Amino acid sequence: MLGTIREAVHRFKYRNLRAAAPELAGLLADYLAGHPMPGQVIVPVPLHRRRLRSRGYNQAKLLAAELSKITGLPMNDGVLTRSHDSMPQVQASNRRERAANVAQSFQCPVSTGGLEVLLVDDVTTTGSTLSACARALKDAGAVSVWGLALAKEA
Repeated sequence: MLGTIREAVHRFKYRNLRAAAPELAGLLADYLAGHPMPGQVIVPVPLHRRRLRSRGYNQAKLLAAELSKITGLPMNDGVLTRSHDSMPQVQASNRRERAANVAQSFQCPVSTGGLEVLLVDDVTTTGSTLSACARALKDAGAVSVWGLALAKEA
């Protein structure tokens, strides 16, 4: 089963299998049903505009949009931006390199004052990307930030 999910996530992310987004978001919703997290708004982890142009879509945004439909929570993809075009995290060799790779890469152009944010990404390994995003969201006023990823890569 895990190999099947891994293959689905890989195809979703790298092989343009956008049609998998509703099913994959359903897995996130199932997880949330059993493990509730506070959240008033769903925010996807953003891609840098260069990577977005290259890939053609942001897989985290697709997941977040589908999760929004399922849960009824609004999604806001304008709250968080990626200002640095860092190398893909998969290319970093260790936790320290991953953290340095995304440090200061995210900004909030608008206030998140008073919001409980549910931050959505497709895959997490060390949590460096989610942590960097959470730091930017909290610096902009978010009360809390909870990270939710479809898969954890070992």
